[in-house]
Amino acid sequence: MASQKTHDQRMNELVSLCRRRGFIFQSSEIYGGLNGCWDYGPMGVELKRNIKEAWWRDNVMSREDIVGVDCSILMNPRVWEASGHIESFTDPMVDCTQCRGRFRADQLEKNQCPTCGSKDKFTEARQFNLMFKTFVGAMEDSTSQVFLRPETCQGIFVNFDNILSSSRVKVPFGIAQIGKAFRNEINPRNFIFRSREFEQMELEFFVKPSEADEWFRYWKKTRYEWYLNYGIKQDRIHLREHEGKELAHYAAGCADIEYDFPFGRAELEGIANRTDYDLKRHAEFSKKDLSYFDEQAKERFVPFVIEPSAGADRATLAFLVDALEQEPERTVLRFHPKLAPVKAAVFPLVNKDGMPELAHKIHDSLKKNWVVAYDEKGAVGRRYRRHDEIGTPFCFTVDGQSTQDSTVTVRERDTMTQQRLSIDKVVEYLRDHL
Repeated sequence: MASQKTHDQRMNELVSLCRRRGFIFQSSEIYGGLNGCWDYGPMGVELKRNIKEAWWRDNVMSREDIVGVDCSILMNPRVWEASGHIESFTDPMVDCTQCRGRFRADQLEKNQCPTCGSKDKFTEARQFNLMFKTFVGAMEDSTSQVFLRPETCQGIFVNFDNILSSSRVKVPFGIAQIGKAFRNEINPRNFIFRSREFEQMELEFFVKPSEADEWFRYWKKTRYEWYLNYGIKQDRIHLREHEGKELAHYAAGCADIEYDFPFGRAELEGIANRTDYDLKRHAEFSKKDLSYFDEQAKERFVPFVIEPSAGADRATLAFLVDALEQEPERTVLRFHPKLAPVKAAVFPLVNKDGMPELAHKIHDSLKKNWVVAYDEKGAVGRRYRRHDEIGTPFCFTVDGQSTQDSTVTVRERDTMTQQRLSIDKVVEYLRDHL
């Protein structure tokens, strides 16, 4: 219990910091909030945007074999018939007859209610579909019913032929997408880890069936190393292969990248060999040929798909947890500089003697390229602490000497060391260190 209390304390500290420093708020908080929904504040939106941009830069912009799409959240309901979501996208749910709480039957431990502690007091399990329903047009009947997409990958599959005919892509190639998805989770929990509205960073990589195993190994290694490259501590992240009974019916292989969150080890990203299941299903339901003709080999086949699927919100949570350190004299978020919401802060030591004017000039030169802050409130040590808490890697302070010799003090977040730097080298310094 002591260990669990420590875990709870760590999570509570993180949630408190996120609210205090403008990372994440409860959705519609002034009305009591809405469970499972979250708003990103000024710092949170920058952090999440930096994570998504890093993912897009590394998986799309820097490669010649992957293109991007941005598909509609609403799609023809037949899409979800073909994918199997209408029939089988369900969770087994039970109600506690003691406290009337509702829970997933497969997540109960020792048949005990996690809320009131009663044992063996549950209703029979019922299947509950997780898709949100809505209607298009003026009539609210079965003919106008549609769904908010529960995942982003189906939009990629139904655009497979469009991408082939409009782009100069050849198998093997990938289609990437970052976008919102919605699941009517009965029991959203663990802050932004499991919520009803979330964002996915998803890649479908189409390959020859004979090369699927090789590409599956490649993407497992590539995606695991991506998190390490952006500062995730190696002892907290794990690559776990699924056992046979865990595999989805369409998958020939699957592995999870898991992270040690305060509430336990949990999935951060999944990499799956989805075989040719999705393209064949959509070809069957739409009557559209979704095969691929290899001109060099003179053969036609339905490609297999390797899918690395990451959650932008879960990644944001992992980078927050991993970066947070409580030191004797300060709280600090040690983000990788590329992910930090604010790249630098500029301070005048005092608001007189030409220091604010010079600090504004430096700030203006930096903000053309990066998100930077200007801060003149409070003692300079207190300003350092504020920016440690939001993960700002560098702080530039204009003092009395600055107006004499055109130098400033640059202070590094992680080491707290300071050095003098010529003002005309500030932009170059920041560019080199980012």
